[in-house]
Amino acid sequence: MAERNKAAEKAIKPLSGKTAIVTGASSGIGRATALTLALAGAAVVLNARRKDRLVKVASDIQKQGGNALTVVGDAGRFSDIDRLLEQALKWKEGGRKYDIVIANAGRGLAGGTLSSDNSQWEEVYQTNVLGASYLMRAAAEYFIKRKKGDIVAVGSVVGRNISPFSAFYGSSKFAIGAIAEGLRQEVCKCGVRVSLVMPGIVKSEFQKVAGYDEENFYRGIAHMGKLLGPQAIADGICWLLTQPPHVNVSEIIIRPTGQNYP
Repeated sequence: MAERNKAAEKAIKPLSGKTAIVTGASSGIGRATALTLALAGAAVVLNARRKDRLVKVASDIQKQGGNALTVVGDAGRFSDIDRLLEQALKWKEGGRKYDIVIANAGRGLAGGTLSSDNSQWEEVYQTNVLGASYLMRAAAEYFIKRKKGDIVAVGSVVGRNISPFSAFYGSSKFAIGAIAEGLRQEVCKCGVRVSLVMPGIVKSEFQKVAGYDEENFYRGIAHMGKLLGPQAIADGICWLLTQPPHVNVSEIIIRPTGQNYP
């Protein structure tokens, strides 16, 4: 009977016993992913710069019966990433370990090489490429020792198909996609999985922060109909994490049905 109950719980909560780190967890895809992984049984370490938002996400996870730890920090700063991983390993409720790392934190920037604000270029690459790469490398080094673990990089469909309204941002997602695939090839022999998730157009506060408006963005996508919400991406991430250990879903693109391009 005990074995049957354990199997039933595993079916309902397939990530039970695992600890997941999610960067950019205060809103959008990160928030939805943290809540979804917690519902699937994972203890979740939440990271973002906005403390009040993180505390609210942690509270929501606890209300649904889960465990969450908040670690405030900038995912583009190497010292903050080191502290994030150290705190995860000290967290008793998380088992003083981590099994999953979601490199989700990122920022957008409207425009291409000519039209984007070049004063923001360095910050875009610091967060989207350098910070994410540093986190993925540190996680990979830890997982190699354990001979298991999951690393998920959140890229973008514009990292595969460049777009004139976000070409510079897209270049950062091209970069992280290449780094994720190179890392996968390095660590797969150690039982470590690396996945790249490429969302299409997801409606969130991301667009406002990136500088998109009616003129440079929304008018051009009006024909696409209903856009995605963050939950669609969170569900995709949870699905790939629950595959058998010998199955690595290395890349997925999730678009609104009406999104013809990019």
